[in-house]
Amino acid sequence: MAANRPNSEADEVLVTDEELEQALCVLAGSDAENCSYSRGYVKRQAVFACNTCTPSAAEPAGVCLACANKCHDGHEIFELYTKRNFRCDCGNAKFGGFQCQLVPAKDENVKNRYNHNFGGRYCICDRPYPDTDEQDDDEMIQCIVCEDWFHSRHLGCAVAEPEELQEMICEACMNKAPFLWTYAVHLAVLPVINVSHSEEDAEVNVEETEEHQSREEEPTTSDDHTKEVENRCSPGKRTHGGMTSCSLRGTNGSAACRLKELQAQGLARLRQGAVFWPYGWRSDLCNCTSCKKLYVATEVQFLLDQSDTVLAYEKRGLEAPFGQHPLMALISSMDRVQQLEVIYGINELTAAISEFFEQCVSERKTVTVGAIHELFEELRERKRRRTNPGYE
Repeated sequence: MAANRPNSEADEVLVTDEELEQALCVLAGSDAENCSYSRGYVKRQAVFACNTCTPSAAEPAGVCLACANKCHDGHEIFELYTKRNFRCDCGNAKFGGFQCQLVPAKDENVKNRYNHNFGGRYCICDRPYPDTDEQDDDEMIQCIVCEDWFHSRHLGCAVAEPEELQEMICEACMNKAPFLWTYAVHLAVLPVINVSHSEEDAEVNVEETEEHQSREEEPTTSDDHTKEVENRCSPGKRTHGGMTSCSLRGTNGSAACRLKELQAQGLARLRQGAVFWPYGWRSDLCNCTSCKKLYVATEVQFLLDQSDTVLAYEKRGLEAPFGQHPLMALISSMDRVQQLEVIYGINELTAAISEFFEQCVSERKTVTVGAIHELFEELRERKRRRTNPGYE
């Protein structure tokens, strides 16, 4: 959606800080000029798949930002957002006779993890995105463990409001690391169900669960939600970016295994659906020796790394990118008016292209070179009228 022209100095700051960062936050943390292969398995970087060189029927492969720009320019590219611990495949044995222009000699990367995203498919429904056959324009959310993308309607749970969450773990990944369900009782956005250990109390808890679920269907205000979160927490509380969460340390301040302490409390929740986690939840995970072994055994040891999050990656990229991003360098050399004009142009171009393709899909039109030329001529005409008041 194109942003309106700023009418005040406050609006200028909003457009500059937010719109520009949104456009660059994913790519700014990756090197656009140099292949990342020599850096090994990069902790997190932007990754792409080339359907031209490695079609979905072939063995999956991924390329870094620089190779996507220089080696695969003009190819059919799938943008995969970011991947953790990935090493660039461009030009290795998976590409047959195709050679990387930046680092010609590359071995096979045996530690890379691949999924159906590398073939342009996503979610448990295994559909492409955007899906031209699907009329329901459903948002997609990425699981932080398997890094697949899911339609919100296929998560098996109600989707939390964006401001209340930072990360999501899908049901399948929760079940692969089942101890996370214990933490979900205390940290996740959804409410807690108290499960007793006696058979007599079990019937009562079933009734309480059904009563809670019926109440959950009724609309609640944000104040009601806040009170509910506060009431279900233990006396000791911490806040993470405005979210209230239960303290996971013992009341005596001991450094005992927090996971065992939580399990001993006998609280549980239905092990169904994806789980949404608030800001800073990783800092409340136990890091004792036995728990660290558990993270390794279930292959989620990265959860103890605060710098693993996509938010941390984007922040690093915007604060200190690998060589200044070309667009950032260009804008920094402009005056204020020129900067705003560039940002306005980016927003207008993005909106126009999105509208153009949506119209082609809805009207089942074929995208032709002539139609693209007409689109850009129309955009140039709009700019003439906008920048030259006397233009006819």
